[in-house]
Amino acid sequence: MASTLDLTPRTALARGVGSNADVPPVYGYTAAGSAFERATRPDYYGWLEHVRAAAGCTRPIRLAGQILTVEQGTGRVIDARHTDVMPDGAIYTACGNRRATVCPSCAQTYQRDAFQLLRAGLVGGKGVPESVASHPAVFPTFTAPSFGPVHSRVVKRHTCGNRRRCDCRAEPCHARRDVGVCPHGRPAGCWARHEAGDAVLGRPLCLDCYDHDHQVVWNLFSGELWHRTKQAAERYLAKLARRRGIPRVEVVTASGKTRNVPPVRLSPGKVAELQARGAVHFHGIARLDGIDGQEPDAVVPPPARFTVDDLIDAFRHAAAQVAFHTPPHPDRPEGWLIAWGEQLDIRPITTGLDGDVTDGMVAGYLAKYATKSTEATGHTSTRLTADTIGDYADPDGDHTARLIDACWRIGRPTGNPVPLSERPRDHRPRPGFVERWECADCGRHTRYAACPTCTAARQAALDAEPASRPQPRSYARLRRWAHMLGYGGHFLTKGRRYSVTFQLLRDTRVAYRRHEHHHQVDEHTGTLRAVDHLGEDDTALIVGTLTFAGVGWHTTGDALLANTAAAMARERRTTGREEIAHELSTTPAGTVPAAA
Repeated sequence: MASTLDLTPRTALARGVGSNADVPPVYGYTAAGSAFERATRPDYYGWLEHVRAAAGCTRPIRLAGQILTVEQGTGRVIDARHTDVMPDGAIYTACGNRRATVCPSCAQTYQRDAFQLLRAGLVGGKGVPESVASHPAVFPTFTAPSFGPVHSRVVKRHTCGNRRRCDCRAEPCHARRDVGVCPHGRPAGCWARHEAGDAVLGRPLCLDCYDHDHQVVWNLFSGELWHRTKQAAERYLAKLARRRGIPRVEVVTASGKTRNVPPVRLSPGKVAELQARGAVHFHGIARLDGIDGQEPDAVVPPPARFTVDDLIDAFRHAAAQVAFHTPPHPDRPEGWLIAWGEQLDIRPITTGLDGDVTDGMVAGYLAKYATKSTEATGHTSTRLTADTIGDYADPDGDHTARLIDACWRIGRPTGNPVPLSERPRDHRPRPGFVERWECADCGRHTRYAACPTCTAARQAALDAEPASRPQPRSYARLRRWAHMLGYGGHFLTKGRRYSVTFQLLRDTRVAYRRHEHHHQVDEHTGTLRAVDHLGEDDTALIVGTLTFAGVGWHTTGDALLANTAAAMARERRTTGREEIAHELSTTPAGTVPAAA
C-alpha cells in the first residue's frame, strides 16, 4: 500500500485546514519526526532528486568516494567531485534484489525487465528479429516426481472467470474407500475439500513417511536434469531431420574450422518455481530456429517441414527418456534417482491475441514467478550458517524444518580431506585426432575419438549414467543452499540466442534517464548525479573510485519520504498506462487516440 505522507509541509494556519495545521509537537526520534525535519531543510528538493534513482528501494546501497572527469587523450583531470559535497555524503543505488519479499520496488523492475526479455524472444523487438513470431514455440511445464502424498487441491472443472480468485468446488484431497493408516499409525487418506488458501496445502499426510532426503537431492540436481532434457530434445530433432532427408549445415567456427551441424536448434528459456511442498518445477519456453551457414549466430526460421507438433514430440520423448542416478553417498551408496514426474504439460504458443496460450500470457506468467522464491513454502531466510541452522532445522519438526535438516545432514563433509599436492591428477584427453580405429558396431574407420555414425545411437544410453564421476563433495552445495531447500540454480535462465540480456535493458534504461530531462533547465545545479555525467563528451572519461559505505537509509524518515515519492511516481505511471489502454480500447478503428 502506497504511503500518503505529504512530501512538503503545508503552511495553512486555520484549524482543520491542511495536513499539518495545529499539529502536536514533533519528536525527531520518530519516523514522522525525522521525516518532518528532513522535509523542512532548505536542501530537501536537492536531496529528493539525489536519491531518486534508489527512492523506492527498501535497502539501498550507499557508495562513497571520488568521481574524476579525465581527458582521454592526455589523461588530464578536468573535474573532481567527492561524495562529501553531496547530500548525506554518499551516492544511493538500488539494491537490485529480484525477490518481492525483500524489495518490492526492485522486484517490480526485475519483473518488467523479465517480461520484456521473454516476450522479445517470442515476437521480436529490442534487437531480436520480428521473424521469430513465425517460429514454432511451446510452453512446457516439468514437475518433480512424488516423494510422498501431500494435501492438494484439485479442481477437475473450473466454472470461475478468474483462476487467481478461484472459488470452484474442489475434489476430495485423498479419498480412499478403505480407512487405512500408514506404518506410523497416521491416516492414509484425506476427504477434505481444501480451499485455495488452506495452510495445509503442500504438507505431507505423514511427515515420517515422506522422503525429505530424496526431495532436497532432486532439487540439487534438477538443473542437470533440465540441461539433459534440452540436449535430448535437440538430438530428437536432429534425428527427425535426418529421417526427412534434410541435409546438415556446414558452419565455420571462430577458429576457422568447418563443422557439420543439424539444420535446427533450440533456443530455450525457463523459470523455476518452488511448489508449496518445497519441490522445484520448471516452466519453460522453447523456440525452434534454423541455422545459417554463413552467419551461425543469426536467428533464422527453421526448415518448412518442422512444425510445433515436432517440438512437442521432442520434449515428450526427452522427458520420458532422461533419467540418471546421483553419485554415491554414505547414507545411500546407490545414489538417488533423478527423473521428471508424471505430470507433463506442453502447450503451443501463439502470437497475438488469439489462442489459449499467447506470447503475452506466457511472458507475464513467467515474469511473475521470476520474483518469487521460497515464499510458497512459508520459509524465508538468508543463507544459513552453523550459528543459525539450529533456528530452522529440526529432524522432528514440520515439513520445512525437516527439508532444511536433510540439506544440512546430507551436505555434511564426508571422507578424509587429501592435500592438493597428494591428489592424483585427472586424466585429460589430448585434443585433436586419435589413431585410426574401426568401430565394432558399424565397421567404419575413423580418427575421431567417438564414431560419428554411432554417436547418436549411443547417446540414449549416456542419459542413464551418473551425473558426473563419483566425487566425495558432490553434495556439499546442499549446505550452501539449505535456505533454498536444496535448489541452487538460477530462477530465470535462457539460451544465448533466445533474446536480449538484462544488461542491455538496464543500459537502455540508464541512457533514457540520462537524456530524459535534457530539454529542461536543471534548477539544482549543485546536485551531482553520476548518471548525468557519464558520456557527456566523447573525449572525456568518468573514473569513479567508489567504495561501499553502508546499506539502508540513514533514518526511517528518509525511507518514508523516499518510498512515498517513488510510490507516487509508480501510481502516476500505472494510471497513465490504464488511461492509455482504456482510450485505445474505446477509440474507433482508423482514428488516432489523443494519448498518442
